[in-house]
Amino acid sequence: MSELEEGTPGGSAAGFRIESDALGDVPVPAEAYWGAHTARALENFRVSGVPVGAHPHLVRALAQVKHAAALANGEIGVLEPHKVRAVAAACRAVAEGRHHDQFRVDVIQGGAGTSTNMNANEVIANLALEHLGHERGRYEHLDPLDDVNRCQSTNDTYPTALRIATSAALTGLTAELTLLSAEFAAKGEEFATVVKVGRTQLQDAVPMTLGREFAAFGVTLAEDVQRIGETLPLLAETSLGATAIGTGIAAEPGYAAAAVRHLRALTGLDLTPAADLVEATSDTGVFLLVSGVLKRTAVKLSKVCSDLRLLASGPHAGLAEISLPALQAGSSVMPGKVNPVIPEMVNQIAFATAGADVAITMAADNGQLQLNAFEPLIGHLLLQHIGWLTLGCEALRTRCVAGITANREHLARTGAGTVGAVTALAPRIGHETAADVSREAARTGADVVDVVVRRGLLDRETALRLMAVTAVG
Repeated sequence: MSELEEGTPGGSAAGFRIESDALGDVPVPAEAYWGAHTARALENFRVSGVPVGAHPHLVRALAQVKHAAALANGEIGVLEPHKVRAVAAACRAVAEGRHHDQFRVDVIQGGAGTSTNMNANEVIANLALEHLGHERGRYEHLDPLDDVNRCQSTNDTYPTALRIATSAALTGLTAELTLLSAEFAAKGEEFATVVKVGRTQLQDAVPMTLGREFAAFGVTLAEDVQRIGETLPLLAETSLGATAIGTGIAAEPGYAAAAVRHLRALTGLDLTPAADLVEATSDTGVFLLVSGVLKRTAVKLSKVCSDLRLLASGPHAGLAEISLPALQAGSSVMPGKVNPVIPEMVNQIAFATAGADVAITMAADNGQLQLNAFEPLIGHLLLQHIGWLTLGCEALRTRCVAGITANREHLARTGAGTVGAVTALAPRIGHETAADVSREAARTGADVVDVVVRRGLLDRETALRLMAVTAVG
C-alpha cells in the first residue's frame, strides 16, 4: 500500500496531515518535511528508484539558490525579515547536509524539474515553519510558493542549481584525477631504468622504458584535468530572474541582480548573469560540452586500464610485464586465479559514461521552443557519472596503481633481445643490414645483439648502449 493510499483525501488519518494543491487534498505523512506536490510526484514517478537526495551536490545547490533568493527578496522588500531569517536558517541546514533524505522525488521525472523544485520549496518551507514555532503544513504562516519560491520559476532555479552542482562535482573529479595522474608519474620515476619493448599494433616495435610508459599515462590524464577546468567558467552563468521563459515575468525589479550577488557570496563561485535570459532558459549547450569532456576522460581512463590489464596478462602465458595488486580470488572454479578487478571496474564506468553521453545528447536535442523538459535526465546522468568517475579514479589510484610492480627479470630477458630493438642500431649499421639482422634473429630465435656482434657490425658494449639510449630517450 502506498503512502497516499493509507490516508483519506479531505479528512485526517493517524500519522498524516492533509495538504492541498490546485488538484485537491493530499494526505502527507505527518513527519515529512515535504508536502502535497512532492506526494503527487512520488506517486507519478516510480522509475529509477533513485531519489534526488542521492545527489548531494544538487540538493546543496538548490538550498543555496533558495537562500540567495530569500536574501534578495528581503533586500528589495517583498519578503518580511522574519521569513527571510527562517528560510535562510532552513537553507543552511539543508546545505550543511541535513534533511537530504527528505528530497524524495525520483530523478527521472516529467515537468522539467518542477517536482524537484517543489520538493525543495516544501522541505525548506516546513523547516522554516518549525524555526518560527509553527507546525509543518501551516503554510498560512510561510508558504512554499508565495515565500520560498518568490520571484522564481523552476525554469531558472533548477538549471542554475544544476550548473552549481555540476561545477562542485567536477571540482571533486579533477582533484582525484590530479592525484591519479601524479601516482602514474611517481611510478614513471620508479620504473625509469626498466627497459622493455614498446609495441604498435600489438607487435614488437622499439625499446623504451616502463617508466616512460607510465609517465605517459600520467600526462594523458593531466591533460583531461585541464580540459575539465576549461568548462568550469561556462558553468558559472546563471539565469536567475528569467522565471518561466526568460522574460522575467513575476520577478520583482532588482531581484535578479540581488539574487546573483547573494548566490555568488554563498557559493564562492564567480557567477555571472546570462546575457540573454530567453536563450539561457532553453539552452543546454554547456551540459553537452561537459558530457563530451566526461566521455573523453572516461575513454582515456578506459584505454589506460585496458593497457594495464594487457601488460599484466598471464602471468605465465601473457605479457606479464607488470603485476597488479592481488585483491580477491578471481574464479569459483580455477584455484589461484586473480583478476584485474579494479581496471575492469573502471572500464565499465567508462562504458556507462559513453552511453550516458548519447542519452544527454538526445535530451538536449529534444527540448522544444523556450524550455528543455529533459534537464532532470541530463542532470542525473551528469552527476551520476561524475561521481562514478571520481570514485573510479580513487580506487584505481589507491587499490591498483600504487601497488603495481615491474617484473624486471622477465623484462630484461625479453626487452633487448627483440627484433624491434635493431631499429636503434639502424643508423649505425644501415637500414638494409638492420633488416637482415632482424630476419636472422626472428628465424633463429637468437638475441639481436648476439647477431650484430657475431657479424662484426658493432661490439656488444656499443650495441647495448645504443639500445639503452633509445629506450630512455
